[in-house]
Amino acid sequence: MFNKTRISVFGGRDITEDVYNDAYILGKLLATDGYMVYCGGGEGVMEAVAKGVNDVGGTVVGVLKGDSLEEMNDYITVPVSTNMGITRNALLAYNCDAAVAVSGKYGTLSEIAFAFQMEKPVVGLHSWTLEGFINVNTPTDVITFLKEYT
Repeated sequence: MFNKTRISVFGGRDITEDVYNDAYILGKLLATDGYMVYCGGGEGVMEAVAKGVNDVGGTVVGVLKGDSLEEMNDYITVPVSTNMGITRNALLAYNCDAAVAVSGKYGTLSEIAFAFQMEKPVVGLHSWTLEGFINVNTPTDVITFLKEYT
């Protein structure tokens, strides 16, 4: 099954094992439902979600900060080198129909802000507490949100 809905997953590099495991499960669920997944392509949440997508044969686009593939994790299907540094966060928000923020620090917060500015639905999993921002408890809850809002 292929779903043309594009989902960007925002998230941090320094994460706990529990967050990694949830991001991995999320990746598997997204790919199983046929979503096209975008992420930053690096370590942490990005690696976990990409591994999950990859393990069930889905497609994950890694929008990289640099101009080479050195920062890319081993599970990215389609790498996009931008040489834009953190400003590539806007590209992740721009190229999605909805977004998921998993854990994360200020880079993730900037991605959430960009997505909100573009009036895209965003859901959090172990993420920021913000007015108007919904956090859910499980990867399955994320999928429920996405099905309702996309």
